[in-house]
Amino acid sequence: MTYLGLDLGTKTLGISKSNGVIATPYKTIRHDNDYNFLIQELTKIIDEFKPQKLILGNPKNMNNTISEMGKIVLDFKAQLEKKFSLEVILEDERLTSKISNDVLIEHDISRKKRKAVVDNLASVVILQSYLDRKDKKYE
Repeated sequence: MTYLGLDLGTKTLGISKSNGVIATPYKTIRHDNDYNFLIQELTKIIDEFKPQKLILGNPKNMNNTISEMGKIVLDFKAQLEKKFSLEVILEDERLTSKISNDVLIEHDISRKKRKAVVDNLASVVILQSYLDRKDKKYE
């Protein structure tokens, strides 16, 4: 089963992919709030990989309430489901950017380079978190 992990930010979308075991980074798309453009770009990627599910990061507040970005993500989820007829699963993404930054700092990546890849790496953390949780359900 093929999955795509998505980390929607205000200016970029980090994308990761997986065959169901290990999440790997794919690419980051700059969108500057042009969600029509983003859907067009995702159409190409979905046509290429033919995923069975999309795993979309859900940016909740630390107290588990819906953030402003969370409202945008819910709207984006509805657009994805309508356009692609795929199951879109929301995965808690609290602290994924921090985890991603910590990994990059640990590997001595400069601040400029970290900024360029943090969303992509966050999508990997989101997707891998889903895969790990999914696998534990079947043990």
